[in-house]
Amino acid sequence: MNNFIKLAVFTYPHEYTILKLLLEKENIRYFFQNETVIGVIPFYSNALGGIFLKVHPEDLEEAKAILEDYNFENHLHIV
Repeated sequence: MNNFIKLAVFTYPHEYTILKLLLEKENIRYFFQNETVIGVIPFYSNALGGIFLKVHPEDLEEAKAILEDYNFENHLHIV
């Protein structure tokens, strides 16, 4: 997991729930660093720098495309 590349940063787990499903659907190798700590103690998010989406280097381009579609062509918004 040392070779995984940081692709995005989120503040809270609810911000990437759907993204997680999209990555799993495409069999992208990934993990969210700090996810458990911030899930238990949300106020640590700023202190730790957020939750990092880290992706395997071989899946980076495909993950970038999924993230871009998720951010810009997504009709789901938090209100």
